[in-house]
Amino acid sequence: MQMHNQRLYRIARGLADDDSEAEDIVQEAYVNAFAHFAEFRGESALSTWLCRIVVNEALGRLRRSRRAAAFAKSAARANAEVIQFALDKHSGDAERTVAQRQILSLVEQATDRLPPAYRVVLIARAIEGLSNDETAELLGVRPETVRTRLHRARRLLRQELDEQIGPVLLNAFPFKGRRCERLIDTVIDRLRFPA
Repeated sequence: MQMHNQRLYRIARGLADDDSEAEDIVQEAYVNAFAHFAEFRGESALSTWLCRIVVNEALGRLRRSRRAAAFAKSAARANAEVIQFALDKHSGDAERTVAQRQILSLVEQATDRLPPAYRVVLIARAIEGLSNDETAELLGVRPETVRTRLHRARRLLRQELDEQIGPVLLNAFPFKGRRCERLIDTVIDRLRFPA
């Protein structure tokens, strides 16, 4: 489990909305894997089989939550007295705000390093929302030139950002130490294996 935890957790986290849900998905996937281990035919690697179980568990939860949300929505429509308030679940989240500012700063710095012909097209199209024709008219070039420059600007921007944050992504969604041990202990307890 220690060998596969991080990969399974990252896959689950990519499909789940939060860390807790991802942990629950991995935990349930392990329980299912142990319960159905006799069905593992070895046609693929064990890690691939476990990943597939995680994906199936996550997608199953997503389907169930969508059905529940659809039911709640129809029930709310049926009951005219229910008043719903739109709440931003991330409002006031200082960490998220700081992270967004840091990302924005990286994007701005990378944009500043683009060649001027590409930078202006990127800003006009992607940031200002001008159309190809409007940007072409603004810059005195053909719309095809705008499309080409925008494509190249985005590619250069991605490369620049990848060089800056690519190595950091290897450490994204860590799942080691106490969290890993806690998940293993919970699965073993649920399966009633002696430790």
